[in-house]
Formats: sequence, C-alpha cells, structure tokens
Amino acid sequence: MKRLKQHAIWGRGSFILAAMGSAVGLGNIWKFPYITGQNGGAAFVLLYLVCVLLVGIPIMMAEIMIGRKGRANPVDAVANLSAEAGLTRLWAIIGWMGVLAGFLILSYYTVIAGWTLDYFVSALQGKFAGLNGESSNKLFNELLANKSRLVQWHTVFMALTALVLMFGVNRGLESVIRWIMPCLFVLLFVLLGYAYTTGEMATSMRFMFSFNWQDLSWNSALIALGHACFTLSLGMGAIMAYGAYMPSTAAIGKTVIIVALLDVLVGLLAGISIFSFVFATPGIEPGTGLGLMFVTLPVAFGSMPMGALVGIAFFLMVILAAWGSTMSLLEPAVAYLSEHFGFHRISACLMVAGSAWILGLGSVLSFNQWADQQILWGMNFYSCLDFFTTNLLLPTGGLLTAIYAGWVLKKELLDHEMQQDHPRLLAVWRWLLRYVSPVAVLAIIVNLFYPIATRFVAE
Repeated sequence: MKRLKQHAIWGRGSFILAAMGSAVGLGNIWKFPYITGQNGGAAFVLLYLVCVLLVGIPIMMAEIMIGRKGRANPVDAVANLSAEAGLTRLWAIIGWMGVLAGFLILSYYTVIAGWTLDYFVSALQGKFAGLNGESSNKLFNELLANKSRLVQWHTVFMALTALVLMFGVNRGLESVIRWIMPCLFVLLFVLLGYAYTTGEMATSMRFMFSFNWQDLSWNSALIALGHACFTLSLGMGAIMAYGAYMPSTAAIGKTVIIVALLDVLVGLLAGISIFSFVFATPGIEPGTGLGLMFVTLPVAFGSMPMGALVGIAFFLMVILAAWGSTMSLLEPAVAYLSEHFGFHRISACLMVAGSAWILGLGSVLSFNQWADQQILWGMNFYSCLDFFTTNLLLPTGGLLTAIYAGWVLKKELLDHEMQQDHPRLLAVWRWLLRYVSPVAVLAIIVNLFYPIATRFVAE
C-alpha cells in the first residue's frame, strides 16, 4: 500500500478547535436560530439533538476514523484504507465527492461571507444608525446589485483563506484556528452579556425554547436532520481531511461528542442573543433566511444603545465563524494536490483558491445580472450550485461513508482504530452507522428528489 507523507499531527485540543472551526459557520448564526423558532422551539431543539446523536455523530466519527487510519487527504485516505482491507479502490469516490463538494461550496461561501466583511465596514462607519425596515432592505439590495463590491469582498475573503493555508498545516491552519475560535467565543459571550441588558432575553428564550409540539412535522424532522449533517460539515471532505491530523492516542468518539455539543451550544447562544436584539427593537419582527442577518439585525443595531459597538462585535464574530469554515473547505483539495501530486502548498492554494474564485463569479452575478436566468428547475447559477452540493453531494457522501464504515470495512479494523473509546460506545456507534444513519440520510435524499422526479415524469 502506498503511504503518503503526512503533513503533521495536531494535539487533541487543536483538533477540537479545528473541527469546531469547520462546523461553526454562517449556518449556526443565522439559520439555526430562526428554524428553531419556526419549527417548535424547544421541541425542535430536542429533535435536532436526537438527529445529531443518532446520525451526525456516527457519520462524523466514521469520517475522522477513515482520515486518521488513511493518514492522507480524503481521496487517498479512502484509497489507502481500501487497499489495506483488500477492497477495490473505487471506494475512493467517497473522498472525491467530499473534495468536490468542499470546492464547490467554497466558491459561493466566500461570496456570502464577503457580505459580512461589507457589513462589518458599514458598522465601523456607523451606517446602521437610524435604519428602518425599508432603508435597511435598500442597503442590502444595493450591495447585491453592486457587482464590483461583491467581487471585491469575495476576493478578500478568498485571499484571507488561501493565505492561511499557504503557511501549512501547523504554522498556518493550526496557528490561526487556535486564536480564531477563542476570539469567537469571547465575542459570543460579550454579545450574550449585552443581550441580557436589553431586558428581552426572556422573550427570546420563549421564542426559541417554548415547547410547541403542534409545530413539529415530518418536514421539521427532515429540516433538523439536514441541518445536523450540514452544520457538522459532513460529506464536505473537511472532517476527513482534519482526521488525518488527529493524534492516534485521542479517543474519536469522545472528541466528536465534545465538538457536536459545542457546535449546538454556539447555535443556541447565538440565537438567544440575536432574538434579544430583535425583540428589544420596536417595530421589527424576527426575519428569516439571510434577511435576519443583513436586514433585520442592522435595524436593531441602529436603534439600540451602544448599537454601533454591538454591530461591530456581531459581524466580527460572523467573519471569524465563516473564516474557520472556508479554511476547512479549501484544505481537502489543497492536501490532495500537495500529497498526491507533490505540489508545493503555495502552488496548490493558488490553484484551488483561484479556480474557486473564478467559479464564484457566477454566484456573484446570480444576485444581480443573472438573477432571472434559469438554468435548471427554475434556479439560477447560485441556486443550482447550492442545491447540487447541499442536496445531492453532501447527503450521498454521508450515505456512502455510513455504508463503507458500517458494512464494508471489517469490524476488527474499526475496533483497532477506535480502541481508545469504550467498547459499549463502539457497539452503539457501529449499530447506528449500519441501521439508522443510512436510512435517515436516504430519507433526506428521497424527500428532496421525489417531488422533482414526480414533476419530471408528469411533464
């Protein structure tokens, strides 16, 4: 079996911070709070936790196990492990799908992350003062219509991401992650402390945590399941790539549980803070989607005491969260070029980041010039890219990972790699990976594509 040169081995603490940096992103801060409020509050949180425990954690453990055992980028890690187990190297398709998904998501993630840079500068300039719903919406629409500004911030965010990875796994990625995540938590608790002073924290918690069983539905379960997989960065190649840097003495199961719980905690605390700001501002309602972050919250910041400082802290926190995610999306492809083909890290970063930047221009145009140009099923370029990655590549990658680790690899190999964890935990993990996780992920895929297939047949 070909054994590739290993870049580095992190300490357990560095791995936890890196995995959190990958998991904690834009979805935790703007998406998780509002889908919680819309889908049953505390009942949805419990449902989400069940999905994380039964589906997200088992697949995440499998990805880390594969990465650590293969000690390489996702493509070569699966190929190495398959060769060692006497299996066909065709299973490397799992790694390929992860690398491709990460690359495609990176191309549009930096576009949206660039908006947070623009709003951070706006907060510094005091542009939120006196905003109302109409003027805030106008501010956001002006940003989307300005192609040069979007390209500018897309370029800056991509450059920031590539620059870190050029310095390597230890001096670049690990070093930056070790200060990004603590700073993010400090800012989160500062915002939470200020949210307490608004007097609306109780209202915020009622909005998010009231048990509204009637709001739960089959669709709520699928939303919880999909978000559990997406927020843990499953199927993106990132967790498998980071697994290659995990120390062999660390217990995979315990480490993943810590990462998953902290990831959920960030989403909950961010939601409490955000809705405290919203409910403390008369005349505005909890927004949905990106409107919550870029339309509703600026109005709140513009009318609150010390709102300018709060807005600066909030968008700085979002930038750090997005930065941690973009680094994890870029790393799998960079690691593949470096390890498999011998590219220097700088060359690999420039090639991958440059290609993703060019592809990202299509997403930039999708918010203005190409907004009405439908490519497939009524979706423009950005919507197609988002749909293809989120609804096809990620779930399929997760499904194949569960099948590969749960059914294809021998139990003895799994037990040897996971020997630091308690045997009872391993037994539960393997059972979930074999019988629960694949069925759950398959349900997501069927639910998404059945209406499309039905409509296609009808036409």
